[in-house]
Amino acid sequence: MKERIKKIMEIEQLTSTRFADRLQINRAVISHILNGRNNPSLEVVTRILAEMEYINPEWLLNGTGSIYKEGVDPDTIGNQPDLFHQNVPEQDKTGAQPENEQEMGVKEQSGSMKNIEKETIVTSDTRDRKITQIIIYYNDNTFETFQPPHR
Repeated sequence: MKERIKKIMEIEQLTSTRFADRLQINRAVISHILNGRNNPSLEVVTRILAEMEYINPEWLLNGTGSIYKEGVDPDTIGNQPDLFHQNVPEQDKTGAQPENEQEMGVKEQSGSMKNIEKETIVTSDTRDRKITQIIIYYNDNTFETFQPPHR
């Protein structure tokens, strides 16, 4: 089973550390499996199958059949957009983005902020929580930090 786990890591392009993090298990567990010190526990197998639903359990456990479940297209695996790996719209040959997808610049407003609606959100939590900082990261490796005004 060690070789099949290595194959999954290869297909997913994951290091042992990232694989363990993705499965939410201790990194040493994966290290021991890959080094042959331990066999995978039922928990490890269950987490692999839960996290990677396209993996054929029969293949993982016994090495029989296809690595993928029947009906799974390997080319579509990992192509689901997420918060940090979104599809960037393709530019046309002139370099311009489609009209409805052009970037909008943010203009800073001088002076005090105007036209801000205040909304109170009531929660059942009795703790007095306040936002202390918001950080926005951009794909050009820059970021902006916003902090609420001190009262």
